[in-house]
Amino acid sequence: MSRNRLRLMVGAGALGAVVLGLGAAAIAQAPGELRTGAAAYGDWSTDAPGVRRKITANDLPTPTGSSAKSSKVIDLPAGYLPKAPAGFKVEVFATLDKPRAMRLAPNGDVFVAETGPGRVKVIRTAPGASKPTTVATFAEGLTGPFGIAFYPAVNPQWVYVSEQERIKRYPYRTGDLKARGPAETVVATLTTPGGHSTRDLVFTRDGKTLLAAVGSITNYGENTPVKTVAEAQAFEKQKGIVGAAYGADEERANVLAFNPDGSGRRIYASGIRNCVGLNRNPVTGDVYCAVNERDAIGDNTVPDYVTRIKDGGFYGWPYWYIGNHEEPRLKGQRPDLQGKAIVPDVLFQAHSAAVQVVFNTGGTTAGALPAAWKGDAFVAMHGSWNRSKPTGYKVVRVPMKGGVPTGEYEDFLTGFVAEDGQVWGRPVGLAVLQDGSLLVAEDANSVIYRITYTGGR
Repeated sequence: MSRNRLRLMVGAGALGAVVLGLGAAAIAQAPGELRTGAAAYGDWSTDAPGVRRKITANDLPTPTGSSAKSSKVIDLPAGYLPKAPAGFKVEVFATLDKPRAMRLAPNGDVFVAETGPGRVKVIRTAPGASKPTTVATFAEGLTGPFGIAFYPAVNPQWVYVSEQERIKRYPYRTGDLKARGPAETVVATLTTPGGHSTRDLVFTRDGKTLLAAVGSITNYGENTPVKTVAEAQAFEKQKGIVGAAYGADEERANVLAFNPDGSGRRIYASGIRNCVGLNRNPVTGDVYCAVNERDAIGDNTVPDYVTRIKDGGFYGWPYWYIGNHEEPRLKGQRPDLQGKAIVPDVLFQAHSAAVQVVFNTGGTTAGALPAAWKGDAFVAMHGSWNRSKPTGYKVVRVPMKGGVPTGEYEDFLTGFVAEDGQVWGRPVGLAVLQDGSLLVAEDANSVIYRITYTGGR
């Protein structure tokens, strides 16, 4: 369908039919039925609210070649809204300048990283309101801000903000709309320049440790000088963790840990190619990563994932992936690591570009997400660039049982793809407001949507 034809249809009042048409293939495949094995894969045309998937480590296809296919962002049609399940209402909440990661302050204010413009904004809204009451600039003049964290958790005195190469903190008191003083640099050299650029932040539940995610500079450790097993093990012993990357990726592809003042630097978890979204389950205290895995070995390999990460845990990159699968381009280099990589909790369609993960803390206000979903996670997917047919470009729900992911995920917000190669948005940031509604930021057309539950399903 051409862009002009689409606009004519929208102008004729057929937007609903267009959006429904996008999910027609998926709807025909029984959205509520759990898809497993090969049926769990697919591209954007198989997406629709309610589609459930479960991919396991045993389902991974043999590595093959791969395609590079970026999507072009097109302007939103008048009246466009993405598609949520029946019983949910989607509305435009705000427009910012390419909003990315979002964090909820203890008083309910939403802090938003405008990564490109180098700003952190604050959105204040009344409970149940469909629009902000205030949008203010908390800090500006930053280089690629992304991660935001409050310290301490109760009555915070600081707002921590990660830049691409350092971590700063601003003096703060609850309710501040602007930093009350200049930034203090806490970690002067977080990482080397280049490569994956997002640096999310979160404090452990006890407040003693600041965690910072740092993605790799390479795809699969290519062009890294080969060490013997003994040499690699000696390096890992020096770093204090199995699977520590070296060469250009030294202290990258992992989650780093610091004391709140920036001292005590160490590697917390290793072998994580690009943990874009880092967050803590507020109930269990478990720390989670939403991870972008490696590229160029197939449309359905390697799955992105979201998982709990453990202090001292190793997740495979670059030599192994999803447990006991060896990276074919590094075959035979680290046989000693076989069987040591932790299998992630939830595997997503490959190349979906999982970004931010948040947890549904619940709410009693009208419009709050369903009570049965309290404790579940939501993950924003920015969308693929290296796959023959696009994947991602949606928000999914990750069900929990006893505070642990079940391994399934369910499409929640879809309809961001207009057609192969053209998209209306790229979901990236999430926040569950104190009233229990969900905010979704997408940085392609710079829109923040608000989703509320109206019942009826």
